[in-house]
Amino acid sequence: MTFVILGTQDKHFDRLLKAIDKQIEKGNLKGEVIVQAGTTNYKSENMKIFDMIPIRNFNKLLKEADLVITHGGVGTILSALKYEKKIIAVPRLKKYGEHENDHQIQIVEEFTKLGYILSSKGLNNLDKKLEEVKEFKPKKYISNNNKMIKLIENFIDNI
Repeated sequence: MTFVILGTQDKHFDRLLKAIDKQIEKGNLKGEVIVQAGTTNYKSENMKIFDMIPIRNFNKLLKEADLVITHGGVGTILSALKYEKKIIAVPRLKKYGEHENDHQIQIVEEFTKLGYILSSKGLNNLDKKLEEVKEFKPKKYISNNNKMIKLIENFIDNI
């Protein structure tokens, strides 16, 4: 099962769902595709689309997924990495009205550079990424929360 997660942004991301629909129709993405679409209003015969999924069901779907395709949100990426999922991330872009700025490009590039995920910035290469993800072995994510807490504590101590 492929779990597509668009987050809870108040902006649309139908560009990604159109690209996934096209890949399903071409036969490049097989099996069940479940979408948590947030505020994106998109209709498809090929995918089960839900606006929001309760967190208990969301986590169950995330655990069961063979592949996660998502926007470039840190929370979503980290949640999928926690379950050691293969991830293809597509950043929302300002030029399409999908976000206020292009910070998701940097997020996706950094996670990709570190070997945790695959990225598909332009969606023209989504078919190649779907092929590549079959052999992709994501690096195991190790949280650095303790380092971040220490940095914050040092900052507060020095104020």
